[in-house]
Amino acid sequence: MTTPTDDDYTRAAEAIANAGALLVCAGAGMGVDSGLPDFRGDEGFWRAYPPYARLGFRFTELANPEHFATDPELAWGFYGHRLSLYRRTIPHEGFDLLRQWGDGLDGGAAVFTSNVDGHFQRAGFDNVAEVHGSIHHLQCGIGCSGEVWPAEDAVVDVDEATMHACSPLPRCERCGAVARPNILMFGDADWVPDRSQRQLDALREWQARHRDLVVVELGAGLAIPTVRWHAESASVDTGALVRINPREPEIPGGKGVSLGVGALEALREIDARL
Repeated sequence: MTTPTDDDYTRAAEAIANAGALLVCAGAGMGVDSGLPDFRGDEGFWRAYPPYARLGFRFTELANPEHFATDPELAWGFYGHRLSLYRRTIPHEGFDLLRQWGDGLDGGAAVFTSNVDGHFQRAGFDNVAEVHGSIHHLQCGIGCSGEVWPAEDAVVDVDEATMHACSPLPRCERCGAVARPNILMFGDADWVPDRSQRQLDALREWQARHRDLVVVELGAGLAIPTVRWHAESASVDTGALVRINPREPEIPGGKGVSLGVGALEALREIDARL
């Protein structure tokens, strides 16, 4: 992929300046500039979590709800470590730039994301649809009810040598069973989608009111293309899609602006032209 030109950044800035509203569609690559690990492939996951390389666990094997029943200390070792990481990580400057751009448009900004880290809310976005749920919310591990509650009181200590959590583990407020994050995992038939569905419904209503929007997609790859599909669908009427991805920036049909760099670099370059 060739390096973006000044004209590429200028066209992206013009699309944003001329829009009535901003839809941000973000995948895992959005968090890399904040210092969050890149889980791309087994090697990327093991570089981020060397203990799992020694133990022979892949990301897809750990992100499985079965472990909360069979080995809850292993399950919460993985998710407890991520919860702590996301809490202490500060969202990078690009989040603020996007929010400022939205504040300058009549329709404001909304977010569609597969990320579970809650960083868009921390950066001041109100209309956020978390399609895969949030690590900052819990549900019962055995499904005693469809309730979802905030994880703000959950503190999980993790032995980083074994990547197993230490007792006590988060518990269901209703029945006392081990709780789990309200995240859609692999092969997950027990995820409670209600909170995310309410967010998606609100986002769809917002999109229906703002047909003159521009879509800025960041860090969304092809492995799980949910975010890319939503971005392409939302921009089909306007053609105003800015895709930012250092590895897979191409847009089918070439309709839009492709920027083959990281999120923060691209956002700073666009902002300099706004």
